[in-house]
Amino acid sequence: MVEVLQSILALIVTLLILVTIHEFGHYWVARLCGVHVLRFSVGFGQVILSRRGRAPLQTMPPAGQSITTRNNEPLEGTEFAIAAIPLGGYVKMLDEREGFVPDDLKHMAFNNKSVLQRIAIVAAGPIANFLLAILAYWVLFMAGVTGIVPKIGEVDPESAAGLNGFQQGMEIIAVDGEPTATWSEVNMQLFGRIGDTGEIEFTLHPSGSSHATLSKRVKIVDWLSDAESPFPTSALGLIPDYPLIPALIGSVVEGEAAALAGIQAGDKVTRFNDIEVTDWSQLVQLIQAHGDQQVELRVVRSNQSMALQVTPKGIRQDDGSIRGFLGAARVAIELPEDMQRTVSYPFYSAWIPAVQKTWSVTVFTLDSIRKMIIGAISPKNLSGPITIAQIASATAESGLESFIGFIALLSISLGVLNLLPIPVLDGGHLLYYLVELVTRKPVPERVQVWGMQMGMLVIASIMLLAFYNDLSRL
Repeated sequence: MVEVLQSILALIVTLLILVTIHEFGHYWVARLCGVHVLRFSVGFGQVILSRRGRAPLQTMPPAGQSITTRNNEPLEGTEFAIAAIPLGGYVKMLDEREGFVPDDLKHMAFNNKSVLQRIAIVAAGPIANFLLAILAYWVLFMAGVTGIVPKIGEVDPESAAGLNGFQQGMEIIAVDGEPTATWSEVNMQLFGRIGDTGEIEFTLHPSGSSHATLSKRVKIVDWLSDAESPFPTSALGLIPDYPLIPALIGSVVEGEAAALAGIQAGDKVTRFNDIEVTDWSQLVQLIQAHGDQQVELRVVRSNQSMALQVTPKGIRQDDGSIRGFLGAARVAIELPEDMQRTVSYPFYSAWIPAVQKTWSVTVFTLDSIRKMIIGAISPKNLSGPITIAQIASATAESGLESFIGFIALLSISLGVLNLLPIPVLDGGHLLYYLVELVTRKPVPERVQVWGMQMGMLVIASIMLLAFYNDLSRL
């Protein structure tokens, strides 16, 4: 129950940050363009808290005239509100299409602004999300981003890596020509190749050398296109060169196999049936190979040895095999300094890699959407609020660096999705205004209504699929 509440809280905090920044972009540019904003709301539904801002003096008509409402009352300032359902937000502007606007207020209505001003107001929300991501990455690159050196561990000779001559001790310095200073960057590059057919090019340092380089290519065909939760490095047989990690339980998931068998945090697993367990990696492999099979684990707890009967949960994989899951995590260990690498930049230049990172993630997001549309990757990879909440909670627990990185990633996704040319989204409105800019006349009202209906259907379908995927993962 505590974990669920933590996930919900993390989701709310994450959405509040992203939605506030997005809507502030719309609000700020609208004010610059002389549009009166009636309400700035974070969340939907019943208003919980609200505050009234100042009247828009900078857009008053010439001296001697007064701005009034329909009831001949002075025009009020923007209402800043927090609503009950924290799953989005909106900026409501004065607009003749949504209600009566007196003659002396028409110059402040959104629909009476030039098409370029309307484009600027609508585009400001997604742009604010991209700027937030750049700022977040700027802070991270100034503080220093720490990752694990991408040195290869033991290689299975039957894996793709083994068959292509990868050896233990080699260090991956680039994937498809893009430098990879950490395993995180290796994974990012490989994720971009999911669903592709062709070759992945690796540039490596040979084992024991930091100067010589060699190149290796791995052929792929519709790579991991059907995988629900793809792990690119594992799929190739690329295992990080970790030190031996003891088979020491750090935590167990309530209701899963480990907890049901009585395994507790702090237990050290010493035997699996008749096999001596020497490290965590070996234990994971044994558990995965015994899904839905009862096994005996011998653990040491408080200097006492005991035998526990456990049945790892079997989950069917895309290839039809059954993989076992224990529902337990290892204890956190401090990696040796020579296995870690920190990438940092001075204040005056950290914005450059921040912009580059934002651009690369934006391109990756767009390419992933394209691949999902054409069927190159599985729609099962689409995630909804449940998965986002879980990741937000996990990154928050991992530290400020991880959480800021997640905020940046999600902010880019929100910016990209809002720019898609789907009516209801900002991108749909931009499409209408671009047509108006070219034809010099607005899109017919009936077309906009039809587009709105289709857009709502598309968005509802995507949300239902995302919720279904979330529940399937649970």
